[in-house]
Amino acid sequence: FGHRGGWDVWVLKTDQSGTIQWKKVYGGTGNDVVEHIQQTTDGGYFIVGYSESNNFDVSGNHGDFDGWVLKLDSSGNIEWQNSIGGSGWDEFWAGQQTTDGGYIVAGRSASNDGDATLNHGQLDSWVVKLSSEGEIEWQKSFGGSKDDIGYALIQTKDGGYLLASETASNDGDVSGLHGNTDIWLAKLLVNGEIEWQKALGGNSGDTPSDIVQNEDGTFIVLGFVGSSTGDISVYYGWLDFWLVKVDQTGEIVWEKTLGGSGPDWARKVLPSNDGGYIVAGTTHSEDFDVVGNDGGEDFWIVKVNSVGELVWQKTLGGTKQEAAFGLSSSFDGGFILTGYAYSTNGDLTGLPNQGNEDLWVIKLAPETSSISKEPGKLNSLEIFPNPASTEIVVKAPTQEQNVTVVIHDLSGNLLLQRSITNGNNLNIEHFPAGFYLIEAETEQGVKYIGKLEKI
Repeated sequence: FGHRGGWDVWVLKTDQSGTIQWKKVYGGTGNDVVEHIQQTTDGGYFIVGYSESNNFDVSGNHGDFDGWVLKLDSSGNIEWQNSIGGSGWDEFWAGQQTTDGGYIVAGRSASNDGDATLNHGQLDSWVVKLSSEGEIEWQKSFGGSKDDIGYALIQTKDGGYLLASETASNDGDVSGLHGNTDIWLAKLLVNGEIEWQKALGGNSGDTPSDIVQNEDGTFIVLGFVGSSTGDISVYYGWLDFWLVKVDQTGEIVWEKTLGGSGPDWARKVLPSNDGGYIVAGTTHSEDFDVVGNDGGEDFWIVKVNSVGELVWQKTLGGTKQEAAFGLSSSFDGGFILTGYAYSTNGDLTGLPNQGNEDLWVIKLAPETSSISKEPGKLNSLEIFPNPASTEIVVKAPTQEQNVTVVIHDLSGNLLLQRSITNGNNLNIEHFPAGFYLIEAETEQGVKYIGKLEKI
């Protein structure tokens, strides 16, 4: 691979079938980390991360870690790179190409010298505007006297920017802190000045991970939260996915918690063609919204409708640890998930593990994920007759008398939701022929899963 030393940045280009077309390593003898990559309008790639190196592919380090940006051509050759920072520890976590052909990046800075100025204290959320050649046009430090870290940034339809940071501050640029850390939104003008700011969260630690802007100018903010009060109406336990729609001034339109009683880390959100959203991350849960965990940590991809209600969900992985960090849409309307994997079983059966964790790339067909995995992942549900044409008996192996039965097709569409006496008949005569997923949930929240073939 041409390993330089420490951690290096590794970029692979594949075809539509996942076959590697080229792969390249970038970095120096120190640690070099990538947090974001975007294809640019010229067919090349823009890479955002941080580096402590000052040799090989990296030059201009100011001390400790610097924010590091690279521009590649379509074959992966470096066109330019820039180390941006000061004498403290500086990182970039988010970025994109802007409509003027330049770039905008965001992260954190502990510096108050070099390229970073006007630090408010400790870590600041840091935004840098670059030219098309990677030169600094302007930079701004945002935050208060405690730690503030920019994790997500987009250019908005009005030419400005929306920055989402984790903040522990309640002074300086930040007001309205709810707890230990909040999700802090700062709407910036074209020149980086703050237009408005809003702290979202509750009594514990809450962290943003992604933002999208809707066609009507509103925003979807994704994060993972440990709070159970304040702006967060539902808390399942430990860490949950949190999806928030805010208007053009940062006021909450709706908010939705997704997850289970274990830690769940939300990473990416995409708008879907029907007005809903696809959310991806990692789950360590196997209850509440999470069905089918293979063991340990799994990739978790979730579809919600336009008001945040769960449409379908899918876990992907094996019995060891898998973690998803990337989500993108494919040209056929499907989705690409990327992350790392330790397992060699479950959804990774037959894939050779090269040692420790491997990069894992998954292509999902359009809207084919379902509300659960194959039957029996949690508990078995008796469905008979099966196949059936007119009526079925649904019986969960429980002493509870009443269950709520939910039926989805394999695209995740909800077809029926009804409370019945356990073991009673259900009429399915009006269902088209095909396969359906049936879930029966007891009043205690225990779920039983099965598959029906309608003939």
